[in-house]
Amino acid sequence: MKKNNGSQNREAYLIGTRDGVPIALGYFAVAFSLGIAARNIGMTPFQGFLASFLNMASAGEHAAFTSIAHHATYLEIALVTLVANARYLLMSCSLSQKYPESLPFYHRLLSGFGITDELFGICIARPGWLNPFYLYGAFLISALAWSSGTALGIIMGNLLPARAVSALSVALFGMFLAVIIPPARKSRVVACLIVIAFLLSYLAGVLPGIRNLSSGNRTILLTVLIAGSAAALFPVKDETEADHDAA
Repeated sequence: MKKNNGSQNREAYLIGTRDGVPIALGYFAVAFSLGIAARNIGMTPFQGFLASFLNMASAGEHAAFTSIAHHATYLEIALVTLVANARYLLMSCSLSQKYPESLPFYHRLLSGFGITDELFGICIARPGWLNPFYLYGAFLISALAWSSGTALGIIMGNLLPARAVSALSVALFGMFLAVIIPPARKSRVVACLIVIAFLLSYLAGVLPGIRNLSSGNRTILLTVLIAGSAAALFPVKDETEADHDAA
């Protein structure tokens, strides 16, 4: 007997929730360190919870918190967050191909809001058409863990000694190292670009003229410059081009 849409959606939601549990556990641990950063700029636990729920992206959220700490304008914060999270535009386009054409627009819109690197990975790996409720289940449990971790980090940051807070603040940078080291080991181009990014970031902070720009504007300029130059000089070949070259 064929299941009705309600039963299919419920089953997909529960499976998504189950698959999202490991992601949620990882998010909670990382978000705790992010909460320390939020605490350092004076955010309350509720503000941290809301910020993390509405912007569930570690790099984008950390960039926003850093911009706030440097008293950036609303426009600068919006731009630096957009640049840091730009990859999700591509993920949304890719994930939309997993949906049937008859799927209502609001499901596509909600799916775009709920995409992260890890959630995109488990969704794109699903065989056949994707039921959006699978993503909703995985997103909700992950978002609650991410937001709760941020709020708890703020609370604990207010209770822990200053030295402990300072030590925990370093943990977030460890997460970024975990993000950049694996691809750098696989690609010399990526490794060189990372070194160049570090060098240019340092120079932008000390050279006359550009150092007078806010940190948000410097981040935007460097990101666009480095990413644009890398895309032009070292384009990534798609599978068709790679197969053709191999032949």
